[in-house]
Amino acid sequence: MVLIGMGIKEGVLLFKKAFRHIIRFYKTQAIIVTFLVLITFGATLLNLPAASRNGQSIGFLNAFFTATSATCVTGLIVVDTYQHWTLFGQIVILVLIQIGGLGFMTVATLFSLFLKRTISLSERLLISESLNYDNMSGIVRLVKHIMVGTAVVELLGAAFLSIRLVPQFGFKTGVYKSVFHSISAFCNAGFDVMGINAPFVSLTKYVFDPLVVFTISALIIIGGIGFFVWEDIYSYRKKLRLHTKIALTITSALLVGGTICFYFLEGENPGTFLGMTWAQKFYASFFQSVSPRTAGFNTIALSKLTPPSKIITILLMFIGGSPGSTAGGIKTVTFGVTVLTALSVTRGSHRVNVFGRSLSNSVIYRSFTIVMIAMLVVMVGIVALSITENASLSDIVFEVFSAFGTVGLTLGLTPHLTNAGKAIIIVIMYFGRVGVLTVALGLMKMMNSGVEDKIKHPEEKILVG
Repeated sequence: MVLIGMGIKEGVLLFKKAFRHIIRFYKTQAIIVTFLVLITFGATLLNLPAASRNGQSIGFLNAFFTATSATCVTGLIVVDTYQHWTLFGQIVILVLIQIGGLGFMTVATLFSLFLKRTISLSERLLISESLNYDNMSGIVRLVKHIMVGTAVVELLGAAFLSIRLVPQFGFKTGVYKSVFHSISAFCNAGFDVMGINAPFVSLTKYVFDPLVVFTISALIIIGGIGFFVWEDIYSYRKKLRLHTKIALTITSALLVGGTICFYFLEGENPGTFLGMTWAQKFYASFFQSVSPRTAGFNTIALSKLTPPSKIITILLMFIGGSPGSTAGGIKTVTFGVTVLTALSVTRGSHRVNVFGRSLSNSVIYRSFTIVMIAMLVVMVGIVALSITENASLSDIVFEVFSAFGTVGLTLGLTPHLTNAGKAIIIVIMYFGRVGVLTVALGLMKMMNSGVEDKIKHPEEKILVG
């Protein structure tokens, strides 16, 4: 008992010491480092022989790829999660998904609160930065609500899924699969453990099952809508904030528009929807509209989609979920602001107005910066994979957008990537989960605080367009 007590005390002291070292970094660098440390630790565990069913190490590159995909809640995999990984390996992946989805600082804050430790000002700054939240007021309360809300939603999701999975797999296995897929769906990760009979099947067996389709879809949407939208709806006072209105509007438009497009584009496709009833087509269309928003599950063969459907899927992957959520992509609000700005310019307006409010220039600049950096990363990734991989351009483009949007959907390229290709996808996944946010905000802060920004130069017109 004494040794156990000493071990706990030493572990707590070690955590506190590491935590203090982390927050000494500038906020942005600290977020980058914590994600990298978490990925490396996860890769080390997955590289152990005990993590693989064959009792042999998978190799550090493949382990690092899987750990990155799990921590960045992407879902791209080089081996089938069920067929290759032992229960130990699957649990490591699940823990990485949960921490990566909520954010390291959110989980660390909960641990600090559990230890009854006061959250310092520097830590609050770091938490607000990791959540992309520009207000420290009530940040600890927000973290508490996030953790409670996450637990409730994931438990409800697991309960609904168990109605279908327990009768199919038995109590223990059914409950485990229900919990695994509930967490994976809520965190928009896309990892599955359904490969009992065949690898990489995802949820194709449940394409006509409304219980599974709508439960997984609800988890994805709730996880991807954003923690701030949760908080705004929870503390509703007569009207919602502008952020919430834009996030809900864009999300609804993408879900409805995507469902309609897939329904008609795939209706007569013999590789996907042909032969289905109208209800079955609706289930498949709706899920295909939800999943590319960074979730990564699939109920139909993506490689058999029509070219227009693949393009729409790529667009949905690029946009992703809402800010401050478990989702990736450039985010719904960023996309909305960019579109609204373009419409305002075409109308000759000097202001961007929406829902009776005007958007600030800093928000517009930040949105366009995020979009430009995202496009740059995607273009570089496509060129790089075109050099390293012997694959069609369409497969490469789909793979890169999926990695950047932390989606996890693939046309079949991931398991066949070269080592160089795996390294490229790792960087893109990492950048998609961490980089756009930190780099864009870092650039904006430098622009706003630099000497050049304080100097007013004479204006001069140039030709554009």
